Amino acid sequence: MRVVRVLSDCDCRYGLADSQTVTLISDEPFAAWETERTLSLHEASLLTPVVPTKIVCVGLNYRGHASELGQPVPQEPVIFLKPPTTINKPDGEIVIPAGIGQVDHEAELAVVIGRTTHNATPIEARQSILGYTCANDVTARDIQRRDGQWTRAKSFDGFCPLGPWVETDVEPDDLLVEAIINGEVRQAARTSEMIFGVYDLVSFISGVMTLLPGDVVLTGTPAGIGAVRPGDRVEVRIEGIGSLMNTVV
Repeated sequence: MRVVRVLSDCDCRYGLADSQTVTLISDEPFAAWETERTLSLHEASLLTPVVPTKIVCVGLNYRGHASELGQPVPQEPVIFLKPPTTINKPDGEIVIPAGIGQVDHEAELAVVIGRTTHNATPIEARQSILGYTCANDVTARDIQRRDGQWTRAKSFDGFCPLGPWVETDVEPDDLLVEAIINGEVRQAARTSEMIFGVYDLVSFISGVMTLLPGDVVLTGTPAGIGAVRPGDRVEVRIEGIGSLMNTVV
């Protein structure tokens, strides 16, 4: 099942998508809902598939990425937050603010939480997940280096493209994650290469903070990060999920 969020008749609505159509549903996908009218997927304007209260990110979760940043492999998950204002829709513009220097792409598998989750075991964490989508953890790299921590560099408006939908029928353990810039593959790795797997991550994070329906967990980026520039077309493609496209301006 592909859960989407669309703009329909000047209203933001959730729906279920296939390759051609979107069937609107009566409530959020985390609640009891009924199907309503169906429209063409081409008629629908895709929005971010969920509206999270928080985006919890995992740093250095691929050995190759830790190596390219000159960082040691972590012994437990390294987490940080991006504010909800970083969310960007499919085909939205990634705006580089003036004067911030190098801005990098970071392709990531995103986990969408389906129910309130607190102190979950890995088995319970698996049951709490609605599904998965594509994400780009856009990062102002020069600012990250200057600040010595990640908050400001990761938190500019629009620095978290997300979508195009939440795929509920996919297993996260061995998916190909790619970043493709202007048709050139820059990042390519499988989620089986992650240091900490999806269920362990959600379990760990839920022991720190309660995760709410619609919250998003970014699971880390593989090696191959690099700069993007105005005019670039950035694609995050994940096997079994789909393709997230954005333009840099």
